[in-house]
Amino acid sequence: MAEYQLNKTVYPKGIYENVIDTSFSQTPPPSEENTITVEQFFKYYNTIFYDIPIEGDINSHTYLVQKSGEYIGTTGLNEDVQVLLDEISSLQQQNLNLSQQIINMQISGSINNI
Repeated sequence: MAEYQLNKTVYPKGIYENVIDTSFSQTPPPSEENTITVEQFFKYYNTIFYDIPIEGDINSHTYLVQKSGEYIGTTGLNEDVQVLLDEISSLQQQNLNLSQQIINMQISGSINNI
């Protein structure tokens, strides 16, 4: 069995901070060990898709859509979608009003036939 000699340097309290940099100034560059490929990302994403919350400020589908939208520049799409949603809402209200008018006319016609 091989023997290894270990050396230990001990600094007195208060001096080690002058000798050893204990601050974190930046994250280390990614190494091949802790990076994933785009293909791996989507494999993981598809695996956990249903575990990701739908809404939330971070770590959610809403967050992913928002960040991706900012990146590809689809902020105008949200405005177009809102216009269409408003139009759908208006048409639904008109449909409800016309249905109510038909019901009222049918009731009115039934009473006149009595």
